[in-house]
Amino acid sequence: MMEFLLNWCFGFGWLNSSNHRKSLLAGIFALSIAMTVMLSFPIQAQNLPQSTELRGVWLTNIDSNVLFQRDRLKSSLKQLKDLNFNVVYPTVWNWGYTLYPSRVTKRVTGISLEPEPGLKGRDMLKEAVKEGHKQNLKVIPWFEFGFMAPADSELAKKRSYWLTSRQDGSKIWKEGTHDRVWLSPFRPDVQNFIQNLIVEIVEKYDIDGIQFDDHFGLPSELGYDSYTVAMYRKEHGGKSPPSNPKDPEWVKWRADKITDFMKRIFFAIKAVKKDCIVSVAPNPQRFSYEYFLADWQRWERMGLVEDLVIQIYRNDMNVFIKELEQPEVKAAKSHIPVSIGILTGLKAKFVSMEQIQAQIKQARERNFSGVSFFFYETLWNLTKEPKQKRLSGFKNTFSRPTIYPNLLAGWQQCRCK
Repeated sequence: MMEFLLNWCFGFGWLNSSNHRKSLLAGIFALSIAMTVMLSFPIQAQNLPQSTELRGVWLTNIDSNVLFQRDRLKSSLKQLKDLNFNVVYPTVWNWGYTLYPSRVTKRVTGISLEPEPGLKGRDMLKEAVKEGHKQNLKVIPWFEFGFMAPADSELAKKRSYWLTSRQDGSKIWKEGTHDRVWLSPFRPDVQNFIQNLIVEIVEKYDIDGIQFDDHFGLPSELGYDSYTVAMYRKEHGGKSPPSNPKDPEWVKWRADKITDFMKRIFFAIKAVKKDCIVSVAPNPQRFSYEYFLADWQRWERMGLVEDLVIQIYRNDMNVFIKELEQPEVKAAKSHIPVSIGILTGLKAKFVSMEQIQAQIKQARERNFSGVSFFFYETLWNLTKEPKQKRLSGFKNTFSRPTIYPNLLAGWQQCRCK
C-alpha cells in the first residue's frame, strides 16, 4: 500500500530508482528517530496549545465583606488563582453609591464613596486591579445597580425628578424586602450621569472590561413619568402610551431607546480604551426583554456585546438545559464567547456542590466558553457543606490552569443595525 501511495503521489516508477529508494529509507529512519525523541518528552514540553475557559466569580458587597477588608480581598484573590479561576467581577455601583472614590457621584449626591467603614480611606477597585493582575486574574468591574437605586438613597432624594413611575404614579419597586426606585433611562441628564460614571471607571483604572446586567434596563411596569410620556406622544402624533405596560409596541419602543443608549455607552467606552471588554450578564432573553426591557439578543447582533455571561440560576436540571439550548443562545455562541452564570448559593438558599458540578458539566458538554459563579461567599464560606468539601470540589473541577478566552479576537466594528 505504501509503495502504491508513493508512486501515486510522485509518479509511477519513482520507486524504481535505487537513489530514490535510498533517499526514502534514510528519510524514514531520520523521521522515526525524531518521533521517538519527541514522544520521550513530557507532554508539557511539547508546547501544545492550552485550552481556554472562562472561570469567574462575582464579588459583592451584600452578605459579604470580601471587598471591605484589604487583607481579605488580597488573600481571596490569591486563593481564587490557586484554584485556577481567571476572572473576577467586583461590584462598583450599588445602593446608590460607588465603591471607589468618584468625582461624578460627589457632584451629584455630595458623597464620593459608599459610607461603609471598610471602604474608608481606601480605593477598593485600585486594590482589586493591582492584586488581581498580580495573580494573573482579569478584573472586570460589575456595574450592578444600573439605573436602580434605593428609595432612601441620597441619589433618589437629591434627584427625585430623575425617577420614573408606573401609570398610577407610584415609584417604589420591591426587590425582596428592599424598596427601590429607578432612574429614567430616557432622560438626557440621567444618561449623562450614567455615562460619566462608566467613563470615569474606564479612564481611571487599568481594568480589563466592564460588565452590565438586566439593571441596565428598566422594569417594564415603569416608564410612565411625565418626561417619557411626553417623548412618546411627540413620536406618536400626540397619542399616549398604552395603559398595558406589556403592550408589545410600548415594550419595543422603550427597549429600543435603551438599546440606543447601550450603543452610545459602547462607543464611549471604546473611545477611551478600545481593548476594554464590554460584558453583559443578563437573565435569559425572554425574561430580560419582557420584564426589564433589556434586549441583549439585539445588542449582541449589533456587535455591542463582546462577552456574554447568561445567568441561569435554576435548580431543575431540565429547565437549566432548556435555557442552554435556546436559539438566541446558540446564535450568540457563533459570534462571541458565551459563558453560563451558575448560582452557588445565597444567604438563605443552599446549593450543593453536586448540583454546581453537574451544571458545569452540562455547560462544558455544549462547548460554552466557561462559567461564572454567584457569588464569592457561597463558594465555600456561606454554605451548609464543609469548606474542605467545597474547596476540593472546585479544585477537582478546575484541576488545571486555563487561558482566559481572548474575548476581543475577531472583534469587528459595531454593526449597529
